[in-house]
Amino acid sequence: MKGTLVMNKVDGMKANLAARHLYGDREDYGKMHEMISAFSISQIVHTAAVYSLAEHLADGLATPAEIAAAESINFDATFRLMSACASVGLMSYDGLDKFSATPLLKTLHKDDPNSMRGAALVLPAPGHWQPWGRLTDAIRTGEPQAAAALGRGLWEYFADTPGEAKAFTQTMKAMTASVSREAATLIDTQAARMAVDIGGASGTLVHALMGANPSLQGMVFDLPHVVSDAIKAAEALGFQDRFSAVSGDFLVSAPSADLYLLKNVLIDWPDDACISILKNCRRAIDPNGRLILIDLVSEIGAPGIAPMADLTMLILFGGKVRRLEEFAALLTAAGFRFAKTTPTSTPFTLIEAIPDSAS
Repeated sequence: MKGTLVMNKVDGMKANLAARHLYGDREDYGKMHEMISAFSISQIVHTAAVYSLAEHLADGLATPAEIAAAESINFDATFRLMSACASVGLMSYDGLDKFSATPLLKTLHKDDPNSMRGAALVLPAPGHWQPWGRLTDAIRTGEPQAAAALGRGLWEYFADTPGEAKAFTQTMKAMTASVSREAATLIDTQAARMAVDIGGASGTLVHALMGANPSLQGMVFDLPHVVSDAIKAAEALGFQDRFSAVSGDFLVSAPSADLYLLKNVLIDWPDDACISILKNCRRAIDPNGRLILIDLVSEIGAPGIAPMADLTMLILFGGKVRRLEEFAALLTAAGFRFAKTTPTSTPFTLIEAIPDSAS
């Protein structure tokens, strides 16, 4: 992380110097130039991931000619791409004909346990890139733009573009894995009998809790095409005897449990849908049960990914990143009582609620 911050600072200084040649000795012009041209950096990183530059350099291919041959792409264009990579800190150049990977590029390697390859492949790709190009329309109308940009909603688009869908899944898994490991140490499950991961996909979160508590029963509740992945993942971990996966629609119902987990679920939905989801959990929860939201929390002006994620939700789904008081209002409307929050070292916060006996 320290090296990345230093590299970003150096890159920013270079951008400022370049902009001063164009606009004069004003630091704010350099910063603005860097912001305006940020789209090009995204596409450079995306293309580096598409053509596996981190992997090729790790395997000993060091020249543009070698990589161009391995990928069956144009040599001159490959040289120019790698030169651009060197200019933004992804590579270093020996001044002759060989390039080498920097620690920054290595974060895109597929074998890195915290690899960002999935994000590099999907976020600058058409499924996200094109709706973001309609941000001005989203702000004007307050409506999501995926259908206007892609001809259908994002999930339908992913059904037709398996490459992007796979990269999106990899990104979500990596994000879930990091917060799940920490959640397993922060969430007390000793009094819980059954933990249900609502919209839990392959079950990474609930499996982490089951690993920390050998007596905990776990369940994933998600759409039919997802639950088979959760079953396979549980079997690989040896959890099959105390794990189940149930298909259903959390906008309609929820299974009975005494611990509900909702990670990055409410962020996708407008308030009325969120209240429906929470009410379904409230109807099914044991009287002494708990509900834990694992989500981004908006703090205006604070650094982090929340503001960008908020606009992404607006553009793609009509969802939002909420302030803590907004989460509390949703919980109250659904018959829960806000209990506490627990920060994590990730961008996510744990928000715990209990059934309101007065509701």
